[in-house]
Amino acid sequence: MFKGSITALVTPFANGRVDEKAFQDFVAWQIAEGSHGVVPCGTTGESPTLSHEEHNRVIELCVEVAKGKVPVIAGTGSNSTEEAIYLTRHAKDAGADAALVVAPYYNKPTQEGLFRHYEAIATAVDIPIIVYNIPGRSVVNITVDTFARLARLPNIVGVKDATADLARPLQMRAALGPKFCQLSGEDATATAFLAQGGVGCISVTSNVAPKLCSQMHDAWMKGDLETCFAIRDRLAPLHDSMFCETSPAPVKYAVSLLGKGAATVRLPLVEISADSRKKVETAMRAAGLI
Repeated sequence: MFKGSITALVTPFANGRVDEKAFQDFVAWQIAEGSHGVVPCGTTGESPTLSHEEHNRVIELCVEVAKGKVPVIAGTGSNSTEEAIYLTRHAKDAGADAALVVAPYYNKPTQEGLFRHYEAIATAVDIPIIVYNIPGRSVVNITVDTFARLARLPNIVGVKDATADLARPLQMRAALGPKFCQLSGEDATATAFLAQGGVGCISVTSNVAPKLCSQMHDAWMKGDLETCFAIRDRLAPLHDSMFCETSPAPVKYAVSLLGKGAATVRLPLVEISADSRKKVETAMRAAGLI
């Protein structure tokens, strides 16, 4: 259903507001460069600091450009189940193809609480749901056993796995079968994740290197490992630079170097330091992007 290079889109700001034109132009560019899907309002899109009105509008703007060309997987997660249901309902009504729902952060629910959270959303909204497991930000780790329970719900269709545990896709495949969609959430290990049974990556790096990222996944799907691994190696320093400070500050600076949007981030995030800017610039030059 979903595969390849899927971009976790940045949200450009201008004068404190969402820059709607820059965002839609950016989505169109992503599609033209070959991205296999787009994710508005994920963590990279600064969803924690978007108002509900802005969040909904960004999804609508994305669907206007991308619908029918590539899948739109809208970020709709929250640590409030009721809020997640509200955001997921809007995403469906706006025409998104799926919802990306992060594990509830800060609350630290038990595995039973996690199951019931996703069960409530899946029951309330008839849309394909990809569960976003990112213990580094949410503190809780959804176990393989819990995923096995969730996968019995007909519209829980996949996972964005940001655990960086390369044993997980094999364990998930053994427990859930090959049809459950496994997407990496870690650019640096994306090809290794594919080798372990994954089918794609929801990527930060593809914000600035969409063509290279999509070509890498296309080469993998064609069995052209030489090309796939050559691009992997070319992108490796860029992956590192995108996380030299808290994401998405580095990638927004990188996007600004391409003239695709401002480097501005919302507090409590701040723009990256001069040293980090040099790291990003060096990595982008090495990848042939600037």
